[in-house]
Amino acid sequence: MNPNITRRTFFRGATLGAGTVLLAPFLNQLSAAPGSAKPKRFVFVIEGNGFSPMQAQPSTIPRAKHPYGYTNIDRLEDIPLAGHELSEATSPLKAFQDRLTIVQGMSGRICGGGHSNNFGALGAYSAKAGAAGETIDMALGRALPAMFSQIGLGISDRPEHTVIYNTSASGPERPAPTRCRPDLAYEELFGSAAEGAAKEKFLRRGNLLDFMAEDVKRVSSRMNGEERAKLDEYLGAFEGLRDRHSRLNAIGKTLREKGPLVGDKYKSEVEADRLDAMFDIGAASLICGLTNVVTLASGCGDPYFSVRWKGLGIPLDKHSIGHGKGVDNKTAEELTTIIRRFHMEQIARLATKLQSVREGDGTMLDNTCIIYLSDSAESHHSRCFDWPMLILGDLGGRIKTRGRFLCLPKYAAEGHKTTANFFLTLLEAAGAPRKTFGVPDGALRDVDTAGPISELLV
Repeated sequence: MNPNITRRTFFRGATLGAGTVLLAPFLNQLSAAPGSAKPKRFVFVIEGNGFSPMQAQPSTIPRAKHPYGYTNIDRLEDIPLAGHELSEATSPLKAFQDRLTIVQGMSGRICGGGHSNNFGALGAYSAKAGAAGETIDMALGRALPAMFSQIGLGISDRPEHTVIYNTSASGPERPAPTRCRPDLAYEELFGSAAEGAAKEKFLRRGNLLDFMAEDVKRVSSRMNGEERAKLDEYLGAFEGLRDRHSRLNAIGKTLREKGPLVGDKYKSEVEADRLDAMFDIGAASLICGLTNVVTLASGCGDPYFSVRWKGLGIPLDKHSIGHGKGVDNKTAEELTTIIRRFHMEQIARLATKLQSVREGDGTMLDNTCIIYLSDSAESHHSRCFDWPMLILGDLGGRIKTRGRFLCLPKYAAEGHKTTANFFLTLLEAAGAPRKTFGVPDGALRDVDTAGPISELLV
């Protein structure tokens, strides 16, 4: 490299051709001035059919079970997770326990409850008649602009669905799509990074790494050993997209000992394959900088929640399981634990991918916040008195999520907070503060529910 040209000047002027968009975040990291602001990213993993507080509860922190499954305490509890065991359902996140916060006690009564709160789960309003306002993922996407303000991915109860509208909205009567066909989502999102002949070549060859290979080789030849090693790590994060076959038989105890033989998971009719592929696409979308907000919706919204997890060896649909039915000598609770573990394994895999990509003096995971919740709050037939959530990652130190079990006071008790308060917390952390979000719960007029949750903000 010409010694009269700074490395920042070189990287900013590098001609990459077809791979420019996909390699831009990596080159920006290398060319960024020391101390420059790091990007902020959010991932919402939202699952249908309820998330019981008892499944969220660490197994070594005792809690009397409320008759309706709610958290039922009068005072704030803030307990370090260090030295405690996660529940069986959430145990796949053990490797990230020091980055994890479990939150219980928030309500969302304004949403109405039932089988699904649809757009209200992320919007803090009643969505019985459809999208009534902006949802938090779309609000954060507007605050953190990228090529796609938000990317919605997921699965429904039917493999033939291409796109559904179930969890996200940019405003009243403006629902945002959830892409349900991994193969089409892959083509849409990564094909959009090229134009003309390059785009046709990409779609024909179909392999993201092949698409980038010539540009990567050209850039790599101009790098020193340390920077070349970083590029190798960056490209490693795309391996999931090149791996076109099911990873199900390696996921562990959530799967049957002998899983089904499946082919290309991007075109599979097996729901676990499809969701696995969607997590790959979501990770790559963040890594290559197409978006800063990804929503992964698994069997969410009415009438899309009756997924049959055949890939996990469960022939019953989740609606039947929600009504207490078991199968093959397994209770409904045992079946939901198997399904929940699968989702936690996907989250852990996503976090591992982000952790493998360097960013500044840390990794992408350091500047990301992953939130897990259910669209129907605490149960299959929810009443939304309690809306458990998991938060992995502290968004570059902006959110207090360093190994905590945070249990807020019960509904209507002093200090109680709602999901709207939580969403205001995320907006505050993202640098886009607001005074209100969603629709206030009129029944809480005697409780201070203004602003973000202070216990979660740094």
